[in-house]
Amino acid sequence: MSATGPLLDSVALLGGGALAGPDEVEQIPAEAGAYALFLRLDARLRFERRALAGVLEPGWYAYAGSAKGPGGMRARLARHMRAGKAVRWHVDEVSNAAAEVAALAIPGGSECAIVDALLGSGRFSVPIPGFGSSDCRHCAAHLLAYKE
Repeated sequence: MSATGPLLDSVALLGGGALAGPDEVEQIPAEAGAYALFLRLDARLRFERRALAGVLEPGWYAYAGSAKGPGGMRARLARHMRAGKAVRWHVDEVSNAAAEVAALAIPGGSECAIVDALLGSGRFSVPIPGFGSSDCRHCAAHLLAYKE
C-alpha cells in the first residue's frame, strides 16, 4: 500500500511497524492487541445521534481500538476494512465512508497508549469528544483528526 505523510508520521510515533491496507489484512497477527486504524475522508461526514453528534471534515483520521476476541486483530481489522458493512460501532460509519483505509497492529498494545502518543505529538486533535471511547475513563476520544 502507498503510505502518505500522516500515516508514515503516525507509524513512527507508535514505534514503527508495517502498515496494512485491505490487500494485506491477512498479514496482520491473529492475536490480541491494539491497533491504529487510519481513515481518509474525502467528504464531510455528519453524526446526529443523541449521545454523539458532530461533523468530520475531509482529511485523515486515526481510530485507536483493541481486539481481544476470536481472530484477534486480524479479524477485527478485516471487518473495519470491509466496505459496506453493517454499522455496529460508530467507527463503522467512518470506515464505510473512507476513501482510503490502513492499519497498524500492535500485539499486546493498548488503545489508550495509542491515543496518548498521537495526541502527545501535537499532530492530532479530538474532533468529536467521546467518539469511540464510551467505555474508556482515560481518553477524551478514540477517534483523532490529523492536523494538516
